Amino acid sequence: MGKRIIQQARGHGSFTYRVRRNAYVYRIGYPIISGKGKVIALLNSRAHSAPLAKILLGGQIFYNLANKGMIEGQDIEIGNKTEPGDITEIKNLLPGTQIYNLEANPGDGGKFIRAGGSSATITKKSPGKVSVLMPSKKEIVLDERCRASVGVIAGQGRLEKPIVKAGKQWHIKKSRNKLWPRTSAVKMNAIDHPFGSGRGKRIKSKIAKRNAPAGARVGHIRPRRTGRR
Repeated sequence: MGKRIIQQARGHGSFTYRVRRNAYVYRIGYPIISGKGKVIALLNSRAHSAPLAKILLGGQIFYNLANKGMIEGQDIEIGNKTEPGDITEIKNLLPGTQIYNLEANPGDGGKFIRAGGSSATITKKSPGKVSVLMPSKKEIVLDERCRASVGVIAGQGRLEKPIVKAGKQWHIKKSRNKLWPRTSAVKMNAIDHPFGSGRGKRIKSKIAKRNAPAGARVGHIRPRRTGRR
């Protein structure tokens, strides 16, 4: 009897493929209020690749990614200040300023640039719009009212140290319940995956059905249309 292929098993959401809740106890985002706050603690979160800053502002506590050089007791302002660690609308920043945890829409709390050691750069400004150069070297244009944190996220260089042992990689993945080690589809039995079988390792060109569920969409995804327009 066969078993569910990996995509289907993950989509089903069993405990094997479900992340631990305590890994995501901290939610990153900006409050709607403005004012001056203080970093009361720097925290380690298994779900994030950078340390988090616990910030007290106006009697309200929120969490943001710590920037390079941030210390406990540091003052943070949500407003017009543009010092490293401050949170401000991108219209207040000069071209060349490095930013992180950038909002996609004004007030959403931050969606872009949240990995350790990463940052984006303000490139140019136009009426109502600001252009931002992302870490992928792609330039995007956003509403000038979107907010961002000034500086570079802490934790740079975390990928430079080799993992060396498989056990360490296992614990890293286990903390977020990532699928590891991942078995190649062509190494499976034919009953366990469409690409499985020992009769040669040539993957046949398969096209998934258009209405197939996400777990069964393996192989070549059916194109939306064919032919010239």
